[in-house]
Amino acid sequence: MLTISRLIADPALGLRVVTPELTESLAAEIRWLHTTELPDPSRYVRPGELVLTNGLWLSHVPVDQFVDAVARSGAVGLVFGLTAQTPALPEELVALCLLRGLPLIELCIGVPFAALTRAAARIQNEVLQAELTATVQRGDALATALSRGGGAAGVLEILRGETELPLLVVDRKGRCLASIGCEPTDEQVRLASAALNRTPPPIEVDLLDTGRSALYLIEGAMGEIDAGLYCLEPATKLTATDREALAQAARFLSLEVTKQQAVHAIEARFAAELLEMILSGPRRSAEVSRRLRAYGVPSDRPLGVFALAPVAAAGNDDTPPDDIAHAVGAYFAAHGISVCTAAGSHDVVAICPWERTAAELARFARDLSSELSRRAMTGRIVIGLGEIAADAGALREPLVRAREVCQVLRVQDGADTATFADIATFRMLLGLLDEQVLQRFSDQVLGIIRDHDTRAHTELEHTLRNFLANDGQWAVTATALHVHVNTLRNRMARITELTGRNVNRLEDTVDLFLALAADTVGPVTTPHTAVR
Repeated sequence: MLTISRLIADPALGLRVVTPELTESLAAEIRWLHTTELPDPSRYVRPGELVLTNGLWLSHVPVDQFVDAVARSGAVGLVFGLTAQTPALPEELVALCLLRGLPLIELCIGVPFAALTRAAARIQNEVLQAELTATVQRGDALATALSRGGGAAGVLEILRGETELPLLVVDRKGRCLASIGCEPTDEQVRLASAALNRTPPPIEVDLLDTGRSALYLIEGAMGEIDAGLYCLEPATKLTATDREALAQAARFLSLEVTKQQAVHAIEARFAAELLEMILSGPRRSAEVSRRLRAYGVPSDRPLGVFALAPVAAAGNDDTPPDDIAHAVGAYFAAHGISVCTAAGSHDVVAICPWERTAAELARFARDLSSELSRRAMTGRIVIGLGEIAADAGALREPLVRAREVCQVLRVQDGADTATFADIATFRMLLGLLDEQVLQRFSDQVLGIIRDHDTRAHTELEHTLRNFLANDGQWAVTATALHVHVNTLRNRMARITELTGRNVNRLEDTVDLFLALAADTVGPVTTPHTAVR
């Protein structure tokens, strides 16, 4: 950068430091040069400028008034150019500059201020050229790191070659993507992630022991804030070079995040197809085998099937399924087990090789549930287990059963993990049927009610659902629907008339109940996020 020291170092200018006591101030950055002979230039001199003068004001104002005005303006120093009329510095000027902490430089006779300005322009150009070169070289290095698969860690390694600053990359989901020069705690990562979800995100974040940390935002493909590059130092301590390097790195990290999002979307579709293949039964077992092998899961060995879902504590939101999928992948990886996970709209399916006993699988699931619940911090994670499948061709029933066990656990208090043998309900039976069969049965029983609701704008199906959900209690159901009991009886009579099924007869009630349940119990929901 342009400083007084760099100007003094040019022998052609003939500059002499008159106030050596203020040597440290000579390293301050110069914004630009300002020539003036005004008795009071404070209104025109900008902070950070170097003031040049020949002292023509000496015959108009006392020296102290001029020095006070220059110091008040925030100038970084004063250059006094000697002339034939003023061949020596006024003694009073030197003393006053020392008193005000204003570096005083003497410019010898015969050297015009224009020479000083040209030298400053040359130095400024060299600085800008060096900065541009550094930016281009850094950009090339960052691009190379990303193209070679270095990811966020590769970007931080490039920055480490320029600075010793401790750096951290965290995404909005609470994952530490990379760090260098520091070992962040779980709480620091949580705080860093929480800051990204604030609107607008802060410029600095308090990360406990590290104090204030500067934040550089990382945008994804849709322009949303998906991650943050943290420098574990306050922004005020960063140099201009540091700030430029961090901002440039954040832009390159945006490319990495966008790439990961694209990969994530492709893997999500791959996951959807895999689960659809499994649910299609043995006829597509060869395709299922190939897909599983692509994710490192052997298809000709016994396979464990998990279905996981969040149960939020009161006042909290559910943990997003793809956050659970990521945590599941990390847990299995820590135990050296390959796994294929697919996050759906309500749950997560995980398939892994398992050649140990069913009892050991249940213990593993309990440990997994405990660890995920600890990380979620918004509730608990329940896990339904299917039977261990002999191979990829036998995955359908374990998958459906694991899914249905999981749904039962979500609405029941008690155990966080269970198998089909632990919880046997009508949902299990429905879950084993083909989706089209379930839909045909539901339509045959309830189709006439739904047609009536559409034509007459009534709520017979909604009334029936509430009546059965309240165990056939007339008063409770009427209160829930905000209607009179007689109105409820009239609606139920109309349902009997239309369907030929009377809720006062057990057999008819079972038909109606299963027809309603068939709409909500079926094959595994198509996932929308990634396989891991």
